[in-house]
Amino acid sequence: MNKFLIVGIGNIGKEYIETRHNIGFKALDWICKEFGENFETKKLGDISKTNYKGKTFILLKPSTYVNLSGKSVRYWLNKEKIKTENLLVITDDFNLDFGTIRIRTKGSDGGHNGLKNINEVLNTNNYNRLRFGIGGNLHKQKQSDYVLSKWSKEEKSKLITYESVFYKIICSFAISGIEPTMNQFNKK
Repeated sequence: MNKFLIVGIGNIGKEYIETRHNIGFKALDWICKEFGENFETKKLGDISKTNYKGKTFILLKPSTYVNLSGKSVRYWLNKEKIKTENLLVITDDFNLDFGTIRIRTKGSDGGHNGLKNINEVLNTNNYNRLRFGIGGNLHKQKQSDYVLSKWSKEEKSKLITYESVFYKIICSFAISGIEPTMNQFNKK
């Protein structure tokens, strides 16, 4: 199949724009920019569609907030008739060091409420996910405060180096497949 759903997990609203929890939205903004496209507000999310080397990408920023991302993901998978093996979900990961990229074909939610909801709604954890490390060696009770806080100046300056990385990852995923993509981009 030549159609891919790339989902960036995040929260809608100005107050969340530069927060760690919204790295999925930020990654999709960078990807969209690389393609020279824009987002349109559609049912259950902002959508951008583009083609690349015979592949169609549907970029989705769910408007359901992180904790209910599954509803939007299921809707767009069904609407666009995309199989779950062509789904890639981009999310933050509190347990990974800042900047670590971890791509997997399945797995637990790792305590991430967005992935937990997607697992429940799709009734599977067998889908591709890209976790981006946001660090956070804080106590559990402070986790929600940390992920919803803004990037530090140092983190912001380092984030710039990832602008084209997300684009390269999704192109590799579509053209080369998930295994070669994992081998190339799963690094510390």
